[in-house]
Amino acid sequence: MPANRWRATLAHMRRLAFLAAALVAVTFAPEALAANGAHVSTVALRATGPNTFAPDSEVARFTLAGVQWRGPGRVFLRTRSSTGKWSQWHPGAPESEDGPDANSREATAPGWTAGNPLWVGPSNAIEARAIGRVSRIRAHLVWSPETRIPYRLPVAAVSPAIVPRLSWGADESIRRGPPTYAADVRFSIIHHTAGSNGYTRSEAPAIVKAIQLYHVQGNGWNDIGYNFLVDRFGTVYEGRFGGIDRNVVGAHALGFNTGSVGIALIGTYGSTQPSKAAQDAIARLVAWRLDLAHVDPTGFLTAISGGSERYASGIPVVLSAISGHRDTGFTECPGDALHAKLGALAASARAIGLPKIFEPRTDASGTAIRFHARLSSAQPWTVAVATTAGVEVARGSGTGPGVDWTWDSAGVAAGTFAWTIGAGDARPATGVLRAGGATPPLAIESASVDPEAISPNEDAQADSTLLTYRLNVSANVTVEIVDSVGGVVATLVDRVWTRAGQHTMPIDGTVLSDGRYGIVITARTATGATVQRFVPLTVSRTLGVVTASPAAFSPNGDGRKDRLVVTFSLAAPADVRIRIQRDGRWVASPLSGSFLPGTQRFVWDGVRSSGSLRDGGYETIVEAEDEIAAISYGARFVSDTVAPRLRIMPTKRLRIEVSEPAVLTLRIDGRALRYEAKRAGIARIPWAGRARRVRAVAWDAAGNASGPVVRIVAPSTSGSGQ
Repeated sequence: MPANRWRATLAHMRRLAFLAAALVAVTFAPEALAANGAHVSTVALRATGPNTFAPDSEVARFTLAGVQWRGPGRVFLRTRSSTGKWSQWHPGAPESEDGPDANSREATAPGWTAGNPLWVGPSNAIEARAIGRVSRIRAHLVWSPETRIPYRLPVAAVSPAIVPRLSWGADESIRRGPPTYAADVRFSIIHHTAGSNGYTRSEAPAIVKAIQLYHVQGNGWNDIGYNFLVDRFGTVYEGRFGGIDRNVVGAHALGFNTGSVGIALIGTYGSTQPSKAAQDAIARLVAWRLDLAHVDPTGFLTAISGGSERYASGIPVVLSAISGHRDTGFTECPGDALHAKLGALAASARAIGLPKIFEPRTDASGTAIRFHARLSSAQPWTVAVATTAGVEVARGSGTGPGVDWTWDSAGVAAGTFAWTIGAGDARPATGVLRAGGATPPLAIESASVDPEAISPNEDAQADSTLLTYRLNVSANVTVEIVDSVGGVVATLVDRVWTRAGQHTMPIDGTVLSDGRYGIVITARTATGATVQRFVPLTVSRTLGVVTASPAAFSPNGDGRKDRLVVTFSLAAPADVRIRIQRDGRWVASPLSGSFLPGTQRFVWDGVRSSGSLRDGGYETIVEAEDEIAAISYGARFVSDTVAPRLRIMPTKRLRIEVSEPAVLTLRIDGRALRYEAKRAGIARIPWAGRARRVRAVAWDAAGNASGPVVRIVAPSTSGSGQ
């Protein structure tokens, strides 16, 4: 198998592995599929004292909380656990630049400051404190109970274990809009989610679900903001909907969502060190996800800001391929302890899954296309260019730490081409480009009609034909029917702009008298180029419907279906020839003669000059020629001279094995039964109880009969039965 096809097959297998993983999740985590009681409630907080706010009444239990407020001030919140203990005060928006880009469809409504979701565990009360001018405060309280999931669920052999949305209980019904995709992925942004670090393994998926509910039903976003989430135990969760291997635009870094992958480590990592399991999981995730995009995890790039508090829209910003959220906005995210690990994580990610291809690109200068790429180490490499149909048109190769090859596309018809860069066992880099020389001259290719002769006499046999043609470039098209002297008798299409490619058009000959015609296809380009193709067409109502009966006959002299009867009708005197064809090749001509109008019947015993007819599928072709034109129709039939074979199976229930579809005539313990076996194989005979004596004969469609087969179960063996 060629390398490119093998790699495409491997990619397909990886996608199938992910689907299989989701099915495994359904099997082992059914409770994750239900709503599980998870919900969001929104409550208004009223002033209860100077700068303090609380709900008017008791609130329902919750496990995650966040606040939103109006005004330029800041808000802090605290919650009371189910044990009655109040937490410390937490800032309401420690990661204020988490969120969608300002110009996106899911941008937060103006006037409200959106706080961040804080995992607090089972709680039953909330209070807020304002600093500065704050006019209104509301809290979004999420109840998300623990969810059991299968851990270390493999998605593909080379990707990290990823828990799909189905398993952690994503509520697909609340998504507000379809996913948006970027042209490419260029970097990853690492976050932390804030909140407690002491969550349990079983609480982690509940946190992910709670964040989704908060982001959608609290903030009004389309879906959860992060592309992936990782817990402190090293479990990776699929985040935003749209495909883990696709360039889904998240809502995690204001102004820098497009072209980035947002990965959030659950917890707060200002001073708390991330666990080794979490670091290893992030490194594996980034290694795989950036390798899909052929990005060097240790590299740098320039990103254009879409507008954040730190960088105005349009400002170029130099970032690392693995950056922290604080690198794009005024935020402490992902915390000092985690941010300090990013360099080491990048180095680890680069070392996973070597070799790799980095930064593949193409540069065009006229008809010359130059291919570049960096390699993680010196490797033998190839560049292949193929048409969209998969036909290779160019190939280059070399060895070294980089790819540099130029293809001169002059002389190749302009079009779209697919290119592939391969290097050792690295994930291939692929892309498409427009290339080729000057526009090829206009041509009409592969023009034909099927059938070439029609008989529009409304007998449902060859009443119309189908015109097929192909344009190599777009053009104005005219299709006309002309008579034997070139006069136009019908215009089917008149100067219609038609795209390049194959086109079909049905043609009804009802308005045409019998005779010989031509279909003229004329194509004209905007530059004045004109080409024509002529396709002959015959119209004759002389020959009526052709039939061959029986559909399966057996010319073996046994007296059953030994003769093939060919019938046809003539509307005028004609010379008739009957030919027998197999797979388009002539094998016999049993009839040739002149006939008068009316219904005709020809009987053939299957004999031909070159010997007996072999078993198989055939077509009888009846051709009638009168003074005006010749026309022919076909009817299919099968020659079958071999009797079916059968065997009564030694099983408790009555089973009979047959070599081909057949009708079984049976006598079971003196009673007659007829059963139709519609396919070769073992037939289950509808007979209740034990059959002591069975006699069976099989008859196929051509009238061939097997010899009788008898099976007797003696009383001494009745314990085993059939």
